[in-house]
Parts: sequence; structure tokens; C-alpha cells
Amino acid sequence: MVKKMAQVLTYTAVFEPEKGGGYSVSIPALPGCISEGDFFEEALDNIKEAAELYVEDLKGTEIPRESKPIVVSPIQVSL
Repeated sequence: MVKKMAQVLTYTAVFEPEKGGGYSVSIPALPGCISEGDFFEEALDNIKEAAELYVEDLKGTEIPRESKPIVVSPIQVSL
């Protein structure tokens, strides 16, 4: 029996808090890969599922990859 090795891809997800609560989230390297959730953990689970479906739909073609990891961090600016 031949075992297949799974390839693991890493993407940066960008979470944005919504005014009414919850989060919208996107993956810039996967155009159109967007999701949301009422809580951060739900948004995280939903974007993982969205990315898996996005990449699965691209099997047999070139799958987008991040050229290098993106670091996202909040900063504070004094007035």
C-alpha cells in the first residue's frame, strides 16, 4: 500500500472586527476567499474551511501561494 503525503499550505488570514460584532476575514493570497463569524474562533474555523474548499477547487491548476509570510500587527499612534 502506497501512502500519500499531504501537502500543507500556509496563508495569512486578515480579521476585521465588524461594528455590530463578529469578524469578517479574508486571505489576500486567495482572491475572493472571504468568510465571517460571530466570534473570532468561529471566523477562524470558517476561513479555514473556505480556504480548504478554495484550494480543493483549484486542484489540477496552479494553487496560489504567499511569496513570503505577512506579519500583521496593530500599532498605536499618539496624537
